[in-house]
Amino acid sequence: MAAVPPPKSRPASASASGEPAKRTRDKARTRAEILDVATEEFARLGYTGARVDEIAARIQTTKRMIYYYFGSKEQLFTAVLERAYAGIRHQEQQLDVAGLAPVAAIRRLAELTFDHHEAHPDFIRLVSIENIHEAEHIAAAPSLGSLNSPAIEVISAILDEGRAQGVFTADVDAVDLHALISSFCFFRVANRHTFHALFGRDLTAADTREHYRTMLSDMVIAYLTATP
Repeated sequence: MAAVPPPKSRPASASASGEPAKRTRDKARTRAEILDVATEEFARLGYTGARVDEIAARIQTTKRMIYYYFGSKEQLFTAVLERAYAGIRHQEQQLDVAGLAPVAAIRRLAELTFDHHEAHPDFIRLVSIENIHEAEHIAAAPSLGSLNSPAIEVISAILDEGRAQGVFTADVDAVDLHALISSFCFFRVANRHTFHALFGRDLTAADTREHYRTMLSDMVIAYLTATP
């Protein structure tokens, strides 16, 4: 397919007043389609193995068009990471804990993370791939770091309330708690194949799902409320 640059903007006439909005929607849809396929390819083949040509072929466009939207393969991968992290961070920020006691709020947070990681194995693979590359793309993208702040603030508020009520006793901050919850949820998905091969136990089996989901929140709460 010959490379076709995006249409140039032109003043809207009375008969075409909806064209600018339509072009905006088309651009947003095209960008989302590129990110959808790029997410699958990077998660499947890694940053090095994924090819922009293949991504373009799958959505019936050109490499030139992808570079028009994202600039380079590196910037495309960074955009994929940004969207992947934004998904879980948005859910954390939307967590409604206003009417919950601190223990219930922490349990809900742990369950949310558990559910998200299970439902988004591509996210787990992308994070693993970025760690292989020593987080070079994340380090070069300040916007990725800023995504974490609101979610950490939510966790901090829960911890502060729990301490104020005398419920939480552990000397732990929001980042510590985030690491504790995420490590279990991440391991369960990322290591499910090797764990099953070594121990004969499927961590993601439907009949053990609630067991591990409850175990996670019970462990976290037991740690936070332990007697010093």
